[in-house]
Amino acid sequence: MKKMIMLLVVAMLTACGEKKDLQITVANPLALDRQQEMIEISASQTAAIQARYADGFIITDADGLEIPYQITHDQMIILQASVEADAQRVYTLKAGTPQAYETIATGKQYPERVDDIAWENDRVAFRAYGPALQATGERAFGYDIWAKKVAYPVVEARYAKELNPETLAQIAELRKSDPKAAQELAQSVSYHVDHGDGLDYYSVGPTLGAGTSALMNAEGLIMPYAYKTYTILDNGPLRFTVSLTYNPLKVGENENVIENRIISLDAGSQLNKATIRFENLTETTPLATGLVMHAPSEVYEANAEKGYIAYADPIDPLNGQIFVGAVVPRTQPLKEAAPAYGHVLAISDYKPGSDYTYYFGGGWSKYGFESAENWFTYMRNFTEKVNNPLSVSVK
Repeated sequence: MKKMIMLLVVAMLTACGEKKDLQITVANPLALDRQQEMIEISASQTAAIQARYADGFIITDADGLEIPYQITHDQMIILQASVEADAQRVYTLKAGTPQAYETIATGKQYPERVDDIAWENDRVAFRAYGPALQATGERAFGYDIWAKKVAYPVVEARYAKELNPETLAQIAELRKSDPKAAQELAQSVSYHVDHGDGLDYYSVGPTLGAGTSALMNAEGLIMPYAYKTYTILDNGPLRFTVSLTYNPLKVGENENVIENRIISLDAGSQLNKATIRFENLTETTPLATGLVMHAPSEVYEANAEKGYIAYADPIDPLNGQIFVGAVVPRTQPLKEAAPAYGHVLAISDYKPGSDYTYYFGGGWSKYGFESAENWFTYMRNFTEKVNNPLSVSVK
């Protein structure tokens, strides 16, 4: 009898010591379905979860299937949630060893290509230009967008193929004896040609490209040049984040204005999140987020009240059409959204010492967006989602 009582006590103590599963409840306040949208669990809650599950944890959906998550550089748990309109979903967090997750959002610096920083997810790719390019004198200010039509990473392979030293030597040698063969070989490895996964055919040059921001003065845009230094903060599997610091600018009476940008791209999203801060700026200054207009066109939307701009590039007969857009949340209202200075601009007031957060990105007619109207609908819906985020509670 005593032995049986002891066994019961041990069983009860063991049960009391077990870590109960946690429920992550995600609620959608909009009459729009939200598919594979990234949610964040705060740093304080993440710290408590890590302490509770010191040996590791997994997250499962309603069917008990494990889903990927990431702990970011700022100590948040992020995961993708799908929630129907005006509904909620419950995910379960419990003790366990997570499996190896496929890397979806990733990027790096490419010193072999004049210090490009290029990054991508399963939908789209981007790059920002670096100091080695600036040293050449080439003027390229804005973000570049690379079209892709596959979910797996492609940027690393594109650079490796384009910049292969042996192939470059072959091309140089052929140019002496057979220019046509040299051109054919160059085309076969160029990332400016679609070899089945997309290509780079977006033109940036001395513009804001696909959604860069710039301070303004009486003459217009004060174009930023290439970044000076960088730090990669997150590199997958679900989020890529990079911090960029730029060279000093002269803005009004301020001689040493330094811009810092933090850019992150999540799996499943067409748009990056960017947070900008200017040091040594002493007065409120207009700040524009711009989409270059490669040809005079009425194929754009600009809505200052809702907080977004969107543009459809001219159609390329071979490669289709690139679409670009930007969203400025209502927390940082726009003064104006309209074409100016060769761009579609979203103009706000930047207050010294503050953070300016917005979203920029693009899409392609050969990968999910058959028309400009499809893209504009995506941008309208994205804007609504930014201004009405999914709510997350952990119990």
